[in-house]
Amino acid sequence: MKKLLVFCFSLCLFTQAHASVGDSVLSEKGVREKILNDIQENLNHKNRTIDSTITTLDNRVGKLDSVLKTTGNPKERIDKLVERVQVLEEKQKAIEQNELNVYEANYQSALINLVSMDREIKPLVLFRCTKDFFDALTETGNPINYAGFRDGYDKFRVYIDKTKDKNATLKAVSEVVGASGGFTAGIPIVGAYSQLLFSGMAEYINSIGHKRRDLKEGAEKMFAITTALSQFATDKNQIETEWDGITQSLEEMQVSYDSVMNRNMRMVGLDICDMGNCYTKQSDASKRYQYLTMLREKAAAHVLEVHKDNPKEWKEDIYYQLMDVQTLKIRYGDIAYRITHHINMYSTLIAHYKNNKEIGEHVAKLDEKLGQLKSTFDDTFEPTQYAHAATQMYKVL
Repeated sequence: MKKLLVFCFSLCLFTQAHASVGDSVLSEKGVREKILNDIQENLNHKNRTIDSTITTLDNRVGKLDSVLKTTGNPKERIDKLVERVQVLEEKQKAIEQNELNVYEANYQSALINLVSMDREIKPLVLFRCTKDFFDALTETGNPINYAGFRDGYDKFRVYIDKTKDKNATLKAVSEVVGASGGFTAGIPIVGAYSQLLFSGMAEYINSIGHKRRDLKEGAEKMFAITTALSQFATDKNQIETEWDGITQSLEEMQVSYDSVMNRNMRMVGLDICDMGNCYTKQSDASKRYQYLTMLREKAAAHVLEVHKDNPKEWKEDIYYQLMDVQTLKIRYGDIAYRITHHINMYSTLIAHYKNNKEIGEHVAKLDEKLGQLKSTFDDTFEPTQYAHAATQMYKVL
């Protein structure tokens, strides 16, 4: 049997909850913290009672031992030995009760954290799609947003239309770009497309005579901007590839979470659909607190029932549920930390290109939006504290 694990109630308790349950502005973290504090206070009360009982029993054992050392009366010695065994049995019962109290609180807290994760995972999944920074990043990489590109590109299109029937490269460029001037639709400037586009632009520049200096300078400016943006897009896409891995990890964690959640809801006799309506989708903090209070009572009742049905091996099943929840919390914290690292990679990208002669002015404007993104993410998900708290969920008694 595994060593008894005691729940460390510092999990997610980064500050004490001071708001009342009825407060309509009670935060998401505040609801969770308050119910976890309730569990902690209840366990503390039980611990004080048991500690007092054990201290009293230890004192009785000490007095009995003193009598046994000094008495010469056989009958008195037998009576004291019998009494000593009885006292030790009472002490063992108190220790076992304390163990039961700890497991009861552990499982209550594990379920509270498990249910709370449902409101944490969903915004994390949506995070990538809902921030202004990523829209601005896409706009920065679109060459049509650069005046120097547009001026040269309009004349380049005229050149393509005139010569495409005589030049295979320019005909291919024309088909890629499209009759509507496809950069507005997001024609990529990386990979095979970019090589074809560069070839067409190079032919266009070489076709311009030296006497048409303004036209040549405009074409060269267009080419320089396209080249810079192509490299910018290549570096950006490398960062985006990491997001694909994060997304996959989130999807895998969601599957594991659903499995653990469904199993535990069945164990305590609750409908997972009710959880969605009464907690995940519930906007009233007071009603969410009421649901968690009911969940806490169900969790305690389940531990008592398991203990009653299987008094010798009752801890086994509860222990594994605690481990499953901790694993999920650690995985969530790890993914949140990976997103933090992912966001920081954009800082490096911006720093590398914001002094670029051709695109630096546009890239530099991303700094403010990235700063807002970092602040929002850190304040909402607290990945560093979350990951640390998850690894410290349990301590050995």
